Order: sequence, then C-alpha cells, then structure tokens
Amino acid sequence: MERRLAAIMAGDVVGYSRMMAEDESATYNQLRAALDEIVRPSVDRHGGRVFKNTGDGFLATFPSVNEALDAALEIQNGFATRSLQLRIGLNMGDVIEEDGDVFGDGVNIAARLEAMAEPGSIYVSAAVVRSADKSRSERFESIGRRQVKNIPETVEVYALRPRHSSPVADAKRSAWRAPRWAATAAAGLMAAVAAAGALTLDVDWKQAIAERLQGREQTAVETAGADMRPAVAVLPFDNLSGDPAQAYFSDGLTEDVITELARNRELLVIARNSTFAARERSADIREVGAILGAGYVVEGSARRSGDQLRVVAQLIDANTGTHLWSRSYDRRVEDVFAVQTDLTAEIVASLVSYVRQSESEAAADRPTENLQAYDLVLQARDQYKHGASDGPALLAARALYRRAIELDPEYAAAHAYLGMTHIIDRIDNLTGEATVRDLEIGLDEARQAIRLEPYLPLGYQILSFGLSASGDYSGGMRAAQRAVELNPGDPDSLMALAKAQVRFGAYAEAVENAERARRLHPMAPEYYAYVHGQALYAADRTEEADELLAECLLRAPRDPNCLRIRAAVQVRQEKLSEARETMAQLIEADRSFSLAAEADYRRFGDSPLMARYLSDLARAQAPKSASDNNRPGSGAT
Repeated sequence: MERRLAAIMAGDVVGYSRMMAEDESATYNQLRAALDEIVRPSVDRHGGRVFKNTGDGFLATFPSVNEALDAALEIQNGFATRSLQLRIGLNMGDVIEEDGDVFGDGVNIAARLEAMAEPGSIYVSAAVVRSADKSRSERFESIGRRQVKNIPETVEVYALRPRHSSPVADAKRSAWRAPRWAATAAAGLMAAVAAAGALTLDVDWKQAIAERLQGREQTAVETAGADMRPAVAVLPFDNLSGDPAQAYFSDGLTEDVITELARNRELLVIARNSTFAARERSADIREVGAILGAGYVVEGSARRSGDQLRVVAQLIDANTGTHLWSRSYDRRVEDVFAVQTDLTAEIVASLVSYVRQSESEAAADRPTENLQAYDLVLQARDQYKHGASDGPALLAARALYRRAIELDPEYAAAHAYLGMTHIIDRIDNLTGEATVRDLEIGLDEARQAIRLEPYLPLGYQILSFGLSASGDYSGGMRAAQRAVELNPGDPDSLMALAKAQVRFGAYAEAVENAERARRLHPMAPEYYAYVHGQALYAADRTEEADELLAECLLRAPRDPNCLRIRAAVQVRQEKLSEARETMAQLIEADRSFSLAAEADYRRFGDSPLMARYLSDLARAQAPKSASDNNRPGSGAT
C-alpha cells in the first residue's frame, strides 16, 4: 500500500443508459471506440494511467496536474467530434494505491465533480487551480462552493474553459441544455408555488410557462452558441412607507436582491441602474422588458412602519404582461435579510431547474448582525453613487460608512464601500483634498473587507480599482478576475475586469467582457461605452470602435473619455481632419487634458500600445501640457 499525492480524473458518458436502451449494440461500440481511440491514448500521452473502467466511464491518475488538465482538454476535443458527450471531474489530493487500484477522498471528490459537471465540460477543484501553472489561471471560472456527498467540508468548484470554442461542441452543448432547461424549469416553478403557500395565482400559469418554454426550446438548436439563460430584470420596489425619505430603504432592498440573483449562473440579471432608468421611462411591463432585453420582470413594493416590514413582489412574463405569481412577506424589519433570501430563492426556483447549493448558502449569509449598520450603508449608497462627481455627497457617504463600521467593525461591505470613496477621490479629486494617502487607505479597507468576507465580490472589485490606480496592473487584473468568478452576473465587475485587461494587454478578452457587461446593463452610463470603445481601439477593431463612440457622443457630446478615444481611433483610420475636430471638442470639454496627463494616467498600462496611443493623440494635435490649452491658437486647426 502506497500513499501519495496525485491528480485524479473521473469521466462519464452523458445519457448512456438511455442510449443503451434505444440501441445497445451501437452505443456500446461507440463507447468502446471513444475509450480506445480518444481516452486511453490521451491519458498515456500525458503520463497518466487508467486504473478503473466504470461501464460508461473511467478513472485515471496523473503525476502532474498540468498533464491531467491537458489530457482532459484533449479528450473533450476528441469527444466533440463524436455523438457521445462526456463529463470530466479533476481533483488533486492524497490517495492510497494498492494492487493497481486507487482509493481515498481524492478519488471521491473527482467523481463528485464529474457528476455535477455540465455535458461537455470539465469541473476541477480549488486544489487543481492552485497547483496549475499560472499561465492557465485565466481559464478557470469559479462555479462556487458545493456540498459533496460523504465529504464533511464544502468544495470550491471551477470550470476549465477550452483554449478556443469548437462550433460542433458549442452546438452540442446548446442542444443538450435547451430541452433540459425546458423540461425542468416548469417543474421548478410548480415546486416553488407549492412551497410558497401564500402565492396568489392570477392566470393559468402552467399554460403560460409551457408556451414560453416551448418557444425557447424550438429556437435552442437554431441559435446554438447563443445565451439561452432566462433574463430577468428587478424593477425598483415602490416605497409605500408614506415617507419619501424612506425611499433609500426600498431602493437598497431592490439592489441587494439584484446582487444575490446575479450570483446564480443560470440567470442573466439586468443591472440595477438600467432597471431603475427603464422604469422611469415606461410603466408598461412589456415595453420595459423590450427595452432591457428581459423575458421576465420582478416588481414589488416595500412598506416600513416602526419595526414592521411588508414586502410584496410579483414575477411577470415580460412578453405577455402575464403575472406568473405574487408573494407577500410580513416580517419584522430585523428579518430583512431573510426576506431577501426567500425572495431570491423563489425567483430562481421559478426560472431555472434548481438553486445551486453555493448560491443558496451565499444568499442566506447575513452581511451584518446590526440592522442600524445595514441601514447606514443603504443611506450611504443612496447618498453617493459610483460615477457621480459630487464631492460633498462622497464625503457624506464616507461618514455614514464610518458610522456603520463603528457599529459593526466586521461589516465587510461597509469597509469595501469606505475604501471606494477614498480611491475614487484620489483618482478624480472630487473633494480637492485627496492625497496618495487616500489611495493607501482605500486599498487597506478593500483588503480588510476581503479578510472579513473572502467571497465578497465587491471587495475584489474595489481592490482591482485601487491596484490599477497604483500602477499594479497585473494585481488589478487578478483581483478583477476574482470578482467576476464570485459574481459572474455583475456588470460592474465585468467592466472592471475589461478595464484591467486593457491595461494589462489582454485586448480580445477585454472586448468580450465589455460586451457581456453592456448586455447585462443596456442603459449603462457612458463609462461603459468608453471602456468598450477603448478595448476595441486596443484590439485594432477601429470601425466598430468609431461607431460605438459616435453613439456615445450622440448621447453625451462633451464626454471627455469617449472624445479622447475617438480622436485616437480616427487617427488610426487616417481621418486626421475629423480627429483634430474631435480633439478641439475634447479640449473645450476638459481644459485639464494634455499629453502629459495622459502619459501619467497610463490608460493602457505599460504596454507598447501606450506609446502608440500618445502618438495618435499627438497627431490629432493634443496639447503637450494643460497650460497649452490657454494659449492663443491651441487645439485643432
């Protein structure tokens, strides 16, 4: 008997029993051929050994995690050309080897990872991620923490993204998921209705859901590769407290429900700013859904009276305006977190096949035990919103965050938000008093938030912001990646990652993440368009960048960020007269703009692109220093 550390791979064919029942001989021959022609050669090539066949799957051991990862990718690429689909789980752990067989928790966890993996995917443990080469880090996407059978502690799970997409594999995955989603989502809704007890049914919801799902299933294979997840928008809850000053509470409740919903990977959740803006433009749910690209809308109200809280919510099919369910919660104010948890779980259960364990656990976490501290944070978030240029509001919010921390020193989100006020002030100088010390305080607060709550996406998002501002571009990108891993549905985290990737030189990835962020935030501020345009310029996709930035400037003709990137884009297109006209508009909009200021800001980090960008601006007749803006004849001619 030998005990050692090993990488374990578990593989299993999807739907094997069903296929055997339909055509036993053909299915068996296909499986044997795939194992002999794909699995065994790949395992052998990478120094591994298949130590057990399980009828429709296999177990293999490797001396190296990196070899196991390469073998897993190679095997899935091979299966992409076959009619069979495979799930793979990988774990790194302590195992016992005896008489050619391998035992232990290391094997058990690999098998459990395989069982929870999507068809055609590879799920790995955190031990694999930590042991893999750093060059692979960008290809691991966090799925969350999972409870594994017969293992007392939860396991952090990651999906391994392939090196490149295979159209065949993408089509197979999309074709598999659509009917599976359609068959189980209606059942999830029925279960939620049965469990809710107090639900009020307004229509024949079974028929409405069935028709909705049927249409989605019919288009699934036709739109292979498209995102088939249900899109949901949570509109701002109406404040029925009778006191307009209490609006911050209902708005804060809405924001927190959106945040918790966005943790679930099987939903597309529209960003808060977009839903708030859309509601102001239209009271018609169908129109709101069309504006936001959401198939489902949640609306509701909140009434706070003394220590009593009443929340009412409805789930609506945005295509038809049909109310699918309504739910009332009568609780004490101190139970506001339980209301958020219940409401989030009910929405998810209605729209996806199941609520993943880690998301349920994350939603159930209380951010603080002190309700007054929570109330102060809601007031602070209402006082100053990211992107505003109001220095006094920022200072007022900072004071509220500090008071919240005095009441609960372990309130991680309060530390993160406090850090944000210092970092923003250092970058944008909103108060006129910020120093380098503000950046240091901001980073300290962000790190403290992460120490208190290691799975808080906000903490990593703000840490990324501060690290990039301090010139640590690789650190900023790692922090932004972690924020997205923890909350892949948060557009602000995606845009922060895109911005960090632009600075670090990962331009294609920056474009992809900026596009994802804008899909989740269709009514985003101009900053989103600026970062997207910057990424397109960096990726030499100048025609797309010019079109996008032109749209930005139609909405905000004096936006300095869109103006500066468009000037550089127009130079790339050899449209020098247009570039100089854009530069003149930029100088008029931002008298502090100069080549020297851009060089200090390092918009493209330390990459070679930074020099090209400055050269493009110079060709557009950018002033060398801000003082040149005040000289006669300065600017474009």
